[in-house]
Amino acid sequence: MSILPPPDTGFDLEVPILIVGAGACGLVAALTAHDVGAEVLVVEADSAPSGSTALSAGLIPAAGTRFQRDAGIEDSADLFAQDIQKKAKGENPQELVDLLAGHSGKVIEWLADKFDLPFSVVTDFDYPGHSRRRMHGLPTRAGRELIDRLRTACEAQGIDIICNRRATSLFVDGDIVKGVRLEGPNGTEDVGCNALILACNGYGGNRAMVRQFMPEIENAVWFGHDYNQGDAVTWGEALGAETLHLGAYQGHGNVAHPQGILITWAVITQGGVQVNLNGDRFWDESQGYSEAARAVLAQPEGMAWTIFDSRIAAIARQFQDFKNAEAIGAIRTADTLAELAEVTGLPEANLTTTLSEIPTHGTDAFGRSFLGESLKPPYCAVKVTGALFHTQGGLRVNQDARVCRSTGGVFPNLFAAGGAAVGVSGSGDSGYLSGNGLLAATVLGHIAGSAAANDMKEEHGHA
Repeated sequence: MSILPPPDTGFDLEVPILIVGAGACGLVAALTAHDVGAEVLVVEADSAPSGSTALSAGLIPAAGTRFQRDAGIEDSADLFAQDIQKKAKGENPQELVDLLAGHSGKVIEWLADKFDLPFSVVTDFDYPGHSRRRMHGLPTRAGRELIDRLRTACEAQGIDIICNRRATSLFVDGDIVKGVRLEGPNGTEDVGCNALILACNGYGGNRAMVRQFMPEIENAVWFGHDYNQGDAVTWGEALGAETLHLGAYQGHGNVAHPQGILITWAVITQGGVQVNLNGDRFWDESQGYSEAARAVLAQPEGMAWTIFDSRIAAIARQFQDFKNAEAIGAIRTADTLAELAEVTGLPEANLTTTLSEIPTHGTDAFGRSFLGESLKPPYCAVKVTGALFHTQGGLRVNQDARVCRSTGGVFPNLFAAGGAAVGVSGSGDSGYLSGNGLLAATVLGHIAGSAAANDMKEEHGHA
């Protein structure tokens, strides 16, 4: 991951806009730049576009959309921004929060209108920290569908995506990026560009960086994309870019073990609980799924059982991942508490006491409020562990998604978006508001693609 002077022999290929990374961020940036009228090339280290997007539920939070209005939900960018800051205890740069919240609605509607992405709002349960229902997803509620539809849209627009190409070095002259060295199956290629958009996510796949910046999650299951190696931060620091909140990350404490399937947090928000291997509850689960990773990993063997019931399971089935977990037997079911203890291996007496102490109304000993129905047979249970999904720290960017210098000002033609840029999740794990990752990926990707393309227009006198 080096910084090099431009090659004396010139470049093998030159493109106006080069995008590193073909997750949701890179593909949205490409669609945007192309829509503005610029030529773009996307390079991806993996054998196909996927990224951490494909491993997610594919839900994007957005405020004030027509999809919300159609569902009878009143929302605003200001309210969304307040929710983001409240979850992060005010630790985020306010201008970045306002930027993401303010653009979120129009990006969702643009993707729907321009590229036929059939978004709808999740309306049957609440995500912790969101004061309105604003999670927009595709029919399967799966990130794989989101990435596949974005890729299909790029292909329909004639946008080139070259896979199996890992960016290893940047060519830089002063503070201007001139191009990138790519490693592929046939050796290296040097690609020149007028603008570079880093859409290569964070550093969750780099164990050394995880150990350095977030040691408390070092032993978690890595549930992100293996090419999230921290390239953007490494290059940025070598260039003298400003970084922020490198200890921030999104965890998830509800990944089925050993199957490795994400179990929707709806099973908790609708009244489910987590117990450790002794059958005891151990925290206020309503805080959120990111904090849950640390809470679960702190338990014996780093494991827990998530307990819910058939009513809640019916809600969870809108998520393809949950249906997959059921299909392979990760979700255990039981008609009695004795049977539940048997299928989970939990001590029956402890489990019975634990579940009987959950209040139907009011607050429990952990400070969690339960409003509504108690758990009833048939019961459901899934063994889970804590996982690291993606990092939330990164390069600081301005309103155009240009990378900021640590000494002030910006790098004129270097952009960062999604996990390559600092997110809006504060400085740790508890500041992560559901959907923050895809919010930054889609909105900053859109902003970066637009700004880079408009630069091209101005350079060619078309402004």
